[in-house]
Amino acid sequence: MTIHATDHAILDTARRQVLDQGIGLAEEQLVDVLSLPDDALPAALDLAHQVRLKHCGEDVEVEGIVSIKTGGCPEDCHFCSQSGLFDSPVRGVWLDIPELVKAAKETAATGATEFCIVAAVRGPDIKLMNQVRFAINRIRQEVDINIACSLGMLTQEQVNQLAGWGVHRYNHNLETARSFFPQVVTTHTYEERLATCAMVKDAGMELCCGALIGMGETLGQRAELAAQLAALDPHELPLNFLNPRPGTPLEHQEIMDGKDALRAIVAFRLAMPRTVLRYAGGRELTLGDLGTREGLLGGINAVIVGNYLTTLGRPATADLNLLVELNMPIKELQKTL
Repeated sequence: MTIHATDHAILDTARRQVLDQGIGLAEEQLVDVLSLPDDALPAALDLAHQVRLKHCGEDVEVEGIVSIKTGGCPEDCHFCSQSGLFDSPVRGVWLDIPELVKAAKETAATGATEFCIVAAVRGPDIKLMNQVRFAINRIRQEVDINIACSLGMLTQEQVNQLAGWGVHRYNHNLETARSFFPQVVTTHTYEERLATCAMVKDAGMELCCGALIGMGETLGQRAELAAQLAALDPHELPLNFLNPRPGTPLEHQEIMDGKDALRAIVAFRLAMPRTVLRYAGGRELTLGDLGTREGLLGGINAVIVGNYLTTLGRPATADLNLLVELNMPIKELQKTL
């Protein structure tokens, strides 16, 4: 049964503005959503779910990811155990092509529509670009699945190459708000990330650009990030919750409260009613099984199944069984390469 929270003005506004008109909430309005009391959360989740169904449809998109190069990254992203600058247990390793093809097959077997090749680098060199090209060709020969890449910051030439090789989607996260970014990363700028995102969109690839919340940012900065992502208008937004990693500067950061995470899901959906909003890293720790279910009924319409880059996720079967239980159809594979 639909819940109407007439005593919370921001939800009434969102119902008219976002649900009825398809216009995302502005930054100041998102602060109000993120500040909703606990008793308004069920109504907020219900509204976000209605927005998702109306503007995105009922299908849920499933994706798997695998790292072609793990660890040894020269950047100092304070949340990331793959940085070579921190005393982290993650060490640099390359994944060979047969293993990559095997991972793509296993991902496709779950019903996933997308397979993302990831490398922990500032940006790809010639060696990495050649390996990615070879991997794409091999995967195409054996697996019917869309291929995405996440290889750091790109030059225009590299963007053109990836588009020419048929890369369906490119992932490059903003991670956090412009005002908070210097407290999280010092080896590159927010503007450099934006530049790669703009080139990807101009080249005709879908842009996957996400957020990592729970790093100590304020609610205002969380709303700022949602508004900045909405202005960028990515096709997909992976929503990550900080899982503090040993050896990183954020290893002692307190784990985000589950209700705050759910409020954030609502806010990002109400900021971007038509964007694919994907569950990504940290949800198992922050939300648990119950919160994962609530998020799927509160605006989420895509899931990364299996493990992440350096942390364990839920078993793919757990997520797939939950989607069946909730009567959420998995998006059929579409070959768009």
